[in-house]
Amino acid sequence: MKKLDKLILTSFIGPFTLTFLVVVFILLTQHMLKYFDDIIGKGLGWDVIGQLLFYFGVFMTPVALPLAVLLSSLITFGNLGEHFELTAVKSAGISLLRAIRPIFSFVLILTVVAFYVNNNLVPKAALEAYSLLYDIKQKKPALDLREGAFYNGIPDISIKVDKRYPDGITIKNVLIYDHRKRDGNKDVTLADSGRMYTILNERYLKLELFNGYNYSEGSNTGQELAGQKRKHNNETFSRSKFSKTQVVFDLSSFDLNRTDKKWFQGNRIMRNLNELNDDIDSVNNEILNQRLQYYNHRANYFSHIERTEEITLPLEVQQFKAVNDSKWALNDKQSRGEQTVSKPDSATEQLSIQQITKSDKVKPTRRGFLRGLTDSVKADQVTQQFQQRLARPYTASDSASSVITKLDSLLDTPTDAIVYSQAAARARAIRSEISNAINTVDVYITERKVFEIQWHKILANSLACIAMFLIGAPLGAIIKKGGLGVPFLVSILFFIIYYLLTMAGEKWAKQGLVPVPMGVWAADFILLIIGLLFLRQARLDARLFDADAYLIAFDKAKMWLTNKRIRPKPV
Repeated sequence: MKKLDKLILTSFIGPFTLTFLVVVFILLTQHMLKYFDDIIGKGLGWDVIGQLLFYFGVFMTPVALPLAVLLSSLITFGNLGEHFELTAVKSAGISLLRAIRPIFSFVLILTVVAFYVNNNLVPKAALEAYSLLYDIKQKKPALDLREGAFYNGIPDISIKVDKRYPDGITIKNVLIYDHRKRDGNKDVTLADSGRMYTILNERYLKLELFNGYNYSEGSNTGQELAGQKRKHNNETFSRSKFSKTQVVFDLSSFDLNRTDKKWFQGNRIMRNLNELNDDIDSVNNEILNQRLQYYNHRANYFSHIERTEEITLPLEVQQFKAVNDSKWALNDKQSRGEQTVSKPDSATEQLSIQQITKSDKVKPTRRGFLRGLTDSVKADQVTQQFQQRLARPYTASDSASSVITKLDSLLDTPTDAIVYSQAAARARAIRSEISNAINTVDVYITERKVFEIQWHKILANSLACIAMFLIGAPLGAIIKKGGLGVPFLVSILFFIIYYLLTMAGEKWAKQGLVPVPMGVWAADFILLIIGLLFLRQARLDARLFDADAYLIAFDKAKMWLTNKRIRPKPV
């Protein structure tokens, strides 16, 4: 490695490390403020808080890396330009592209590392962080007795103290209701003073009470042992005085109980690329299954319109149906090898409504929706009469032609109001069923888009480092200002643009306004074009942010307009 490469690379690694840590700290602080109320007052140890901060810090890495690359590249090339080191490099015959090559190689390696972190570490960190945060939310607040108020944090125990002294141990005027027998306020303890502290690694609360009374009300102990029913007249009441007594309460309910992580693994941010591919395939199968069921049961929806018409299934539904049929056939072969499949007797002859509707004499025609439903309702009436006749032994008069003749005669009769109301009710039911089927498919499609967005997001967040570097390095060479002043403002501006484009693209992709790849990759693509334009301007030594350049251009335009006005017109 040449000395120039070492100089540029070492001048980049230091600001990058510092800016990365600062950005992670800022993003972590902003993210943890949302859960501040759920964490404070729970009596959590520093180990639990440290785990939570560490996992959320890893979770913030995909957002922090592109911003750190942008800010550090701006600072690096801004310092080189401000101290005229970049000018000396160019005067030695080294182009700008050759100068940024070592840092670009480092950014490529950083992109690979970012992809590994996004695909492997971030999903695990998100699973650990959000599962731990859920358990923290479910945890009871720490033991906190307030003066003059009942504390019910301990199960089946109510404690009230009138005064707590500054040492946190001594208490005055203690009142305890013991509800562990679940029979009301029948066990009460009063004490003039006491001491309160935890023992055995804060697993138990110990109260030492002084100068008090214990009131207990209950049934006769002999009756309870004999299994006799309680009677009001046989209840006992006792009062005992004590100068000192000790009461111990279990604090196990205040422990942080961890929930099994399998209940959180289905979230998209906790899945890597392979798991997201499996999720997308499963959702696609659910969508195709819903569509196939709809096509198979279309006769239930549109039984009054062209019953003999064959509908060709879409190609993807045909393929899904073929795969399912092959699976069913394989399972059928395996079941036949174990047991004999019984077949119905072919000699049994029984007429069915489907055979009648497929007869050549009954040909449905295109009619209005409501008219078709009225005919369907009439056909149902004939069906009921026909099924009653099927229950009796066959006679010569029970031929298909006679039934068809009766069916035609019934369809030709005038329609009354009852048939219209029944047809309208059936139309509403059909509309509701179709709406439910469409809504079910839409829900699955939205879920598939969510998984697809996360799949592309893992790759897009990794490659965003390259786009940010192509913006930061040329822009720093053009601005020629180092430090945390102008570079910080410019980096924040472009990061806001990147964030807004990313959020808008994901929202439009989820709503179906744009394809998912376009919505997720739009921010990287736009910033990449901007970075290439900045690189072109930096190679030409364009004064992009020099105010004098714009003033000179404005004066030239003003002079051109003036000359155009005073120029004499040709005769």
